[in-house]
Amino acid sequence: MNKYLVGATLLFAMLATSVPLFAQKDKDDEPTSWLYFVVIKDDNGKPVRNAAVVLHPVNTKGKQQRGGLELKTSPEGKCDLDGIPYGMLRVQVLAHGFQTYGEDFDIQKPKTEITVKLKRPQGQFSIYDDRPSDPNAAPKQDAPPADQKDKKPN
Repeated sequence: MNKYLVGATLLFAMLATSVPLFAQKDKDDEPTSWLYFVVIKDDNGKPVRNAAVVLHPVNTKGKQQRGGLELKTSPEGKCDLDGIPYGMLRVQVLAHGFQTYGEDFDIQKPKTEITVKLKRPQGQFSIYDDRPSDPNAAPKQDAPPADQKDKKPN
């Protein structure tokens, strides 16, 4: 009886491990690209070090898929990665003191070079600020209160 139980267990283990091998897609046949990133400042062209370059695959419907990868730039503002499959790729670049950059790229070449220019944060506008409707108008001078107009200086 034990011989049959051991044999059945062994057969079951062999079948269980062989099924996933046949069900998987062979990724060795897919073409891949070497990505090369350069991250620089928009205002002066100097490199941005320690910027986070986040990569996410994008499906055919334009939705970001699960998984992803994060790279850090060198002191020269550069980072690279080999083995990225062809297709849509969402690239986000984050760095302290800069606006977040994001764009989708269609990777279709064996070597892809991407240069990212990061901008400094812009001022925010508010409807509550007292701003003239003409952007070229001179700033408005505050008039003294009405009760102060009649008084003479000492």
